[in-house]
Amino acid sequence: MNTFTTRAAEYLPLLINGLWMTIAITLASLALATVLGMTWALLRTSGIKALALPTRIFVEGVRGIPILVVLFYIYFVMPDIGIDLTAFQAGVAGLALTYSCYIGETFRAGIEAIDRGQIEAAKSIGMKHPLMMRRVILPQAVRIVMPPYANNVIMLLKDSSQVSVITVAELTMQGKALASSTFDNMTVFTLVALLYLCLTIPLNMVMRRVEVALGGAK
Repeated sequence: MNTFTTRAAEYLPLLINGLWMTIAITLASLALATVLGMTWALLRTSGIKALALPTRIFVEGVRGIPILVVLFYIYFVMPDIGIDLTAFQAGVAGLALTYSCYIGETFRAGIEAIDRGQIEAAKSIGMKHPLMMRRVILPQAVRIVMPPYANNVIMLLKDSSQVSVITVAELTMQGKALASSTFDNMTVFTLVALLYLCLTIPLNMVMRRVEVALGGAK
């Protein structure tokens, strides 16, 4: 135990640097994925076939591609057509693009779960579609989608480790580098696991409180 504590004190500063990178990637990806996801959901539920059908094809296509392939494509292939991103930018773009499709489907399901009677009532009093979405549908849909959205947030945090394959020095990559140089796999990856728990457990608690506040859970 004393040996573990001593080594942990030595390794933690490097791992903490990776932890901050993981947080930055997660927050940036989540913000972009949420905006894009809402966009996909609104297009899918717009009732305009010229918008809904291409969006559906795009979303289903991205969901069918492993996230590692998306990251590789953005980081290694896009420069060939003149779009050269840093590893951090490519990681954020890949995570955001992939998770926007999952979040978009979550939002779409929430929007479509609203009682049709409320939609007809809103139309009957002359509400246009944008106003109806803002005042009637979206406030209710947010409460419905909060539990699955919270799951997506947790999964995004954990999947941020995938960006280590394109050399982003987040927590997992820092752990790999440290384990390779010290050959102390048990201590290093135990610390990595504990640090992830230090993120996911409070995040779970926060998301649960948000669910309760919105009336999505009791």
